[in-house]
Amino acid sequence: MTIYLVLTVLGEDKPGLVESLSQVIAAHAGNWLESRMARLAGKFAGILRASVPDAHADALTHALQALEREGLKITIEQSRADEAVQNYQWLTLALIGYDRPGIIRDISHALASRRINIDELHTEYTSAPMSGEMLFKARAQLRVPQEVVIHELQEHLEQLAHGLMVDLTLEVAEGSHETGRE
Repeated sequence: MTIYLVLTVLGEDKPGLVESLSQVIAAHAGNWLESRMARLAGKFAGILRASVPDAHADALTHALQALEREGLKITIEQSRADEAVQNYQWLTLALIGYDRPGIIRDISHALASRRINIDELHTEYTSAPMSGEMLFKARAQLRVPQEVVIHELQEHLEQLAHGLMVDLTLEVAEGSHETGRE
């Protein structure tokens, strides 16, 4: 049987951290499946999903926890099942506007109140090319229940975006279809 591990990793950024993680996973018959990692404020931060045969799961967990001696804080969650594909619509939300507090709070509230899940969220805080003012950019992959009427969602988000003074687009996600993503 296969065990899936979801890890969060945080530590001082330095060369070799990904190598250390990948060596430990491979040495315990694990398979690195997917990850999101970045340098944020001088820290290395990441999330990672790996699979491992049941017989090696405990040893891998202990070996990963031993990386704390190298300065990595690792949290590990186990699951015996991979995600089942459900009957959802998949949308991509893109947003850009001058930065101000509350943008993510307001957008995430509008989505959660419609039982829309944010599967991925990427945000960026950057300087505008001409004015130098700070821009906030966000891109999200949304898992939307079939009963949500897309054009009504689009209208609601456009009204919200107008109030937040941001540009927002909502599109069908690439590679999506009615029963899940390929």
